[in-house]
Amino acid sequence: MGEGLVGRLASGRLGQWLRGRLAPRDPLHPVAWARADLPGWARRHRWFLVVFGLGALLRLVTALGYRPALWFPDSYTYVVTAMRPRPDLVRPAGYSMFLRLLEAFHSFALVVTVQHVLGLLLGVMLYVTVLRRGGPSWAAVLACVPVLLDAYQIELEHLLVSDSLFTFLVVGAVCLAMRRPLTPLSAAALGLVLAAATLTRTVGLPLIAVFALFLLAYGVRRASEAARPGRAVARLTVPFLVAALLPVAGYAGWFYATYQRVGLVGSNGVFLYARTMSFADCSVMKPPADLAVLCDSRPPASRPASQEYIWNAESPLVQLPGITFTEETDTLAGRFASLAIRSQPLDYLRGVLTELGRSFTLGRPVYPDAETYRYYEFPDTVPPPPGRHPAVKGKEFAERYERGSLTLRISEPFAGLMRAYQDVARLPGTALLLILLVPPAAWAVRARSARSARTRQPPTNRAPSNRAPSNRGIAWATAWALLLVPPATAQFDYRYLLPAVPLACLAAALSVRRPARPGLRRRT
Repeated sequence: MGEGLVGRLASGRLGQWLRGRLAPRDPLHPVAWARADLPGWARRHRWFLVVFGLGALLRLVTALGYRPALWFPDSYTYVVTAMRPRPDLVRPAGYSMFLRLLEAFHSFALVVTVQHVLGLLLGVMLYVTVLRRGGPSWAAVLACVPVLLDAYQIELEHLLVSDSLFTFLVVGAVCLAMRRPLTPLSAAALGLVLAAATLTRTVGLPLIAVFALFLLAYGVRRASEAARPGRAVARLTVPFLVAALLPVAGYAGWFYATYQRVGLVGSNGVFLYARTMSFADCSVMKPPADLAVLCDSRPPASRPASQEYIWNAESPLVQLPGITFTEETDTLAGRFASLAIRSQPLDYLRGVLTELGRSFTLGRPVYPDAETYRYYEFPDTVPPPPGRHPAVKGKEFAERYERGSLTLRISEPFAGLMRAYQDVARLPGTALLLILLVPPAAWAVRARSARSARTRQPPTNRAPSNRAPSNRGIAWATAWALLLVPPATAQFDYRYLLPAVPLACLAAALSVRRPARPGLRRRT
């Protein structure tokens, strides 16, 4: 019996894999492949290689022009959490742990270099995914252009903020979800990647629900051919949810042990309060006395941007005793926001749509204020040192991380080249809207063609469809989720826009795919 089992294993896939791994290898094989196949491979992918090379060159010029890195007010908080591991009340610690992994090198220049590499890998993931899913090569190349060549994307990678890592994780999750067929193992891997994204930016949390619905629909469609439909659905959704929620629950446990509060952060109520202050009218809301202290007597048209109600010392919320993000203050702010939304639902909806509309403007107007806007531009002078107390404290930890000066060194002509490039090389918001409209338009045309074909074909001649369930819509749905959540819960910000761009491009590139011709197989 033992010999029979060994024989079956040796003749199966495991045996074939072991024989392939243990077989003697020709040390000259890579050289022979390079001589024989590399020129043809390079010709097939020449346009992508051109775009990729330009993207790498632009990132090199950025690294030479601005050393060691560009700073954002949030950067100092991330560094403090990295050097003193402890959940932050405003931001999850995923990006801080990323900084912690690289601390041994004591180089913020290395950190942004890794972020630039992640940006280049985004282009590779998009290109490979489009080709593997049958998309035309020209569409695959165009899908990579914004993420590889957009100047604001490159500048964001050079900032010490979480967005580059978050974008890489989310796009990686979408590309992984497009592998076909999905298996329990790939579903679990998908859950782990989304858990990492959630612990990097909390906007990843609703994405877990988006992907769970996608897996449920995918499993239901596959279950129609299975003997046990319920098991066919559960074999994907259960591993995904376990892998996605366990790390998130573990972090929530750490957060509770630190602050005795439930959640991943302690600022949800504060940010939602700031969001509602663009329309909240206390004469309509009629709040109780404990909430009335958060009212602003100015008419909504005369009020500042939403974020000022969190950080400005004149904000009614900031003037309350204690720090802004205590449990009592956050709960009070959340109650006020909930009352405002219930009392003025149409005003809230109008405000969300107004903020969402800022994503699709042709130009790039200054918003939410000139100071924040400047952080997304390559500077021509060295920025002043941080003025807020948290940033001043964070600067001390950052100097310990770097073990040297944090002063930005601007080197010409490299910095000047990137400033000039940023003036002309960006994806307009209107173009993003058009890209987002391509998939539904293509789906509508394809559905109409399919209906016409069915009406022309006699019912007796119609063959049952054996196509595997499609999962192309996940990129489009995820892009819209990333665009909608910030305006609904906080406010629009240009850096919140960029993670949606590669997903919109991926969805558009896949929607214009050509039907594969029988007998032909795409070479990659």
